[in-house]
Amino acid sequence: MPKGYVIAHATITNPEKWAEYVAKSKIALEKYEGKPIARGGKSEIVEGNGTPRNVILEFPSYEHARSYATSPEYAEAKVLRQGAGTLDMTIVEGV
Repeated sequence: MPKGYVIAHATITNPEKWAEYVAKSKIALEKYEGKPIARGGKSEIVEGNGTPRNVILEFPSYEHARSYATSPEYAEAKVLRQGAGTLDMTIVEGV
């Protein structure tokens, strides 16, 4: 079965509030067996507009990734993100 991935691109405007969101989202990440592959760190935009922060989370399956992103636990974390920045998130099936 192919793995599932959550790919997110973020612009953070309030780092302290964003940190609260990240801490809370770890509950859902653990529940759905997610593992960070890339989370912030050094990056370079080589084409297009890009975003300052990029995240890739790996899950055992597409279904796990989707369950994470649509879970009540993650919904609670999203509330904490309000006013802390913007986020684009995509769920992708691995090959």
